[in-house]
Amino acid sequence: MSLQAIHNIPEICAQLGITDVVLSPGSRCAPLTIAFARHPSIQVRTVPDERAAAFIGLGLAQAQRRAVALVCTSGTAGLNYAPAVAEAYFQQIPLIVFTADRPPEWVDQLDGQTIRQADLYGAHAKGSFQFPADTSHADAQWHAARIVSEAIGLAEQFPAGPVQINVPLREPFYPKPGEELRFEAVKVTRELPGRPQLPATALAELRDAIRSTSRVLLVAGQHPADTELLLALHRFAAAFQVPVVGDLIANLHLPAAPDYDQRLRPLGRQDVFMAVPEPGLKEALKPELLITFGQSLISKALKLYLRNARPAQHWHIQSAGPVADTFQSLTKVVRMEPADFFAALTEMPGTTESIIGSKSSDPGSIPSGTTTSTGSASYTTTPNHTAAQDATRVARPAAPAGTPRLVWPGSGGQLSDTEALAKAAYLKPWLAAENWATGFLQDFMRAPKQPFNEFTAIYHALQQLPDRTALHLANSMAVRYANILGVPAGRFVEVFANRGTSGIDGCTSTAVGAALAQPGRPVVLLTGDVAFFYDRNAFWHNYATPNLRVILLNNHAGGIFRLIDGPRQQPELEEFFETRQPLTAANTARDFNLRYLTAQSFAELESVLPVFFAPESGASLLEITTDSKTNAEFFEQYRAAVKSSFA
Repeated sequence: MSLQAIHNIPEICAQLGITDVVLSPGSRCAPLTIAFARHPSIQVRTVPDERAAAFIGLGLAQAQRRAVALVCTSGTAGLNYAPAVAEAYFQQIPLIVFTADRPPEWVDQLDGQTIRQADLYGAHAKGSFQFPADTSHADAQWHAARIVSEAIGLAEQFPAGPVQINVPLREPFYPKPGEELRFEAVKVTRELPGRPQLPATALAELRDAIRSTSRVLLVAGQHPADTELLLALHRFAAAFQVPVVGDLIANLHLPAAPDYDQRLRPLGRQDVFMAVPEPGLKEALKPELLITFGQSLISKALKLYLRNARPAQHWHIQSAGPVADTFQSLTKVVRMEPADFFAALTEMPGTTESIIGSKSSDPGSIPSGTTTSTGSASYTTTPNHTAAQDATRVARPAAPAGTPRLVWPGSGGQLSDTEALAKAAYLKPWLAAENWATGFLQDFMRAPKQPFNEFTAIYHALQQLPDRTALHLANSMAVRYANILGVPAGRFVEVFANRGTSGIDGCTSTAVGAALAQPGRPVVLLTGDVAFFYDRNAFWHNYATPNLRVILLNNHAGGIFRLIDGPRQQPELEEFFETRQPLTAANTARDFNLRYLTAQSFAELESVLPVFFAPESGASLLEITTDSKTNAEFFEQYRAAVKSSFA
């Protein structure tokens, strides 16, 4: 059997921009392994555990923003990829999954390491391709090369995602002694990316609807850091005086330009102020027109609020692919890139120079002497809201008299005075709530005489994150704590989390992949004990990650269940929900050559954090040990304070 078609696979991958392969050793995949390992333009990393390998590949792809290939042997090896494949599908990350297989005639014939591998990932892959078992004919060779090109193109088309190529292989697998592999000049098919654009008339209609609606709210779901998008958002928000809200994983907190002014920062304290039991505040924040982009939200409070608020109109901005009706109010899908959409609205005729940028007014800064006029944490309810009259337009209530107009660069540049007053009346309570929540958190987290607890420990750790950090948040409480607390204002900290499926199974491996992809950048993983010990094989490889820092919150239990109404009231809590365990990470750190640091008090934490984050410390693991009951009691104090402190 000729293996030339197999040997051409790495060449096709290289021509189409794939530079990284993560493989797990096996016999059936030997031809793929040898071909990738010998290709001069491909970097191959070996990770024995297929589950960890797939998440490491996901982390590489996530950090590099391009497709990564996975290679495994036949049988259950490919099934171990499934959690990462599902996460990649819902997080829209391109993976090319090569699963070596037995020849088709041996499937279901009780042959070893043989399962039904065709379409192995079902609805959780964008596509599944079957490589020809016999490539002796010229047409079969053309077919084989075409399959690989098509699969890579499909994986990278928006919305990106994983694609399987199942490769049946017959023996012999190995080249003869002294035989050299040839990488032929293979024809590839390239996909040129495009960005859809709406007609000017449609954009004008949408712009008019935004102008004529006083209560417009923009909410961002999970999204990679994107400076172009951030600048477009700031200009849009200023031009139309629209509150912009996003979880930490939306990456709206990042500085949009070197001279970025924090008074233009989008809102991110919704997990705090949405917990305030004040119906007047909830009414004041209620939108008539909701505009969204991005993927999932962490904030359950915001998600439930928007479902109950029932805006008359909900537009989602997404260039292609299926759109979820997360808030049960979706009325319009706008097929554009979010950055293009928001830029187009502010660059249409009638826009002032200060919005689109001019020599005298930079959109990333606030002119001296101006303020945001947010005031205190008071709020104003705008009366007499009317329902939408048609599929586009939302009726505008009369502007309340005496409402101050906010003064940002280009503030209200698209609006008449009456429209600007009405917009400011809606924007003001959002800004006031954000300001209150920021001040409340700062005072609460710095209060003296606290018991040592993981919530406050995370607060102190986040304050010391190095600039340019890639912050990875493990699922369960780590991502929730961080979403409440945020990261230091003005610091470039890009945030990642596996919120496609929100599983704990590969959080550490994903961070390891990111550290391998960006060796010159600090990569910090914030994780809990259950997620950490579940994924210890993330470190089972032979590649240095001196830029990796792992902050492990070890409360010797699944502490989230003490914080959720339902399980915490049950007598089975400790045995059947908390996953109690006596482990420490000392052995893991020793086994995988990680510098091991510990903290069991605020004094120890304050002493160890500078050492932990120091570049010369190398790959390090900081284990913060707390008591699960104390953590739950302190978090209850926090929640009670939120409910009683708003004024």
